[in-house]
Amino acid sequence: MYNPHWLRSFQALTETGSFTRTAEQLGITQAAVSQHIRHLENQLGPLLVRKTRLLDLTPAGKALLEYCQELDRASRRLNLRLTEGESDKGEVSIITPGSIGLMIFPHLLALQSASPELVMRHRFAPDGEVLEAIVQNRYEIGVMSTRPDDSRVQATRFTEEPLELVVPDGHKGYDWDGLMTLGFIDHPDGQSMAMRLLSRRFPGHSGLHQLPVSGFSNQVGLILEFVARGLGFTVIPRYARQAFAQQQAIRVLDCGVRVVDTLWLIQRAEWPLSRRARRVVDELHRLLAGQQPM
Repeated sequence: MYNPHWLRSFQALTETGSFTRTAEQLGITQAAVSQHIRHLENQLGPLLVRKTRLLDLTPAGKALLEYCQELDRASRRLNLRLTEGESDKGEVSIITPGSIGLMIFPHLLALQSASPELVMRHRFAPDGEVLEAIVQNRYEIGVMSTRPDDSRVQATRFTEEPLELVVPDGHKGYDWDGLMTLGFIDHPDGQSMAMRLLSRRFPGHSGLHQLPVSGFSNQVGLILEFVARGLGFTVIPRYARQAFAQQQAIRVLDCGVRVVDTLWLIQRAEWPLSRRARRVVDELHRLLAGQQPM
């Protein structure tokens, strides 16, 4: 077992990249940080390659960092287990795609405000990262837009979310040529979403593979800023559109057909959710049941 103070200094040093900033962060002297690293290197060999203004990890350093991260996860799991019988106290960790995350986040904050001893830890992530985080026990609850094929997780239907074709309010000419003149606001899932919806709205159109892009953002909360300013149109999940503050500046174009994704709630299969996580899930189900189509 390595001295926890040494490990804390090493992990902080890998995050800050600076002995000075590490000392300031931990409230100790720079000499103490150097001494802690030296003690670890006496036992494990060189951990760091010191370059001008840069610190690189050796293979031993990378292994030690993984060890520190495993200790952090084990400590978090222990804290969860010690408080798992409480419904209004302890951490609730949830990882979701951006659209549903934007919709539920204010309600997670409301739950924490009602029960201040709850600690909400929420992360936005694509499906692959959501699955990995649940499998590795970094988060207790996950939401995915595809059902995972992994025996280590349990998946249940959470909600459905249609794709929407969103245009600037007041823009004229919403036929194919009008949209192409306006241009597409792309995002990481934009091309695939646009292909799925526009192929229904404009079947057989030869230009579906060549959408003219007039903007791009990888932040789901910013995609519609382009549209609101009249800079293009986009295809986006409904919850992301509903979370946008400037509803008066955009309009959902009726496509005559629906393309709907099922969202899946996932957790580790081997054990049940803690009472506080179950409470959050139940509250979210009630919230989604009350959502009216717009």
